[in-house]
Amino acid sequence: MTQAMTFSDFFAQIQQKLTGLDVSGIQEDFAFQFNITGEEAGVFYVELKNGKLSVEPYDYHDRDAAITCSADTLRKLAEGKLDPILAFTTHKIKVEGRLEKALALKQLLKG
Repeated sequence: MTQAMTFSDFFAQIQQKLTGLDVSGIQEDFAFQFNITGEEAGVFYVELKNGKLSVEPYDYHDRDAAITCSADTLRKLAEGKLDPILAFTTHKIKVEGRLEKALALKQLLKG
């Protein structure tokens, strides 16, 4: 029987995946808070500021958008197996805040 993944394990995977992305082509700054639901529940943020990407396991109160989804949904987004727009329109992710900024997630995940 496999042991369930903890939020710490999940976050480490996401942090490694995102910090390796080339963000040089993204011109605007943004900050997202991710609220992960389910067994691997937790909170982290992704911020792109002045061309530098930060991924940290904290609440981010001065954010452009808060994105709520399951760990599985975020994994599929990060792996390119699920389109962020489709995930939003099919209610797999919930976005609170500036939706136009949240669209930068699609550009980020292409990196």
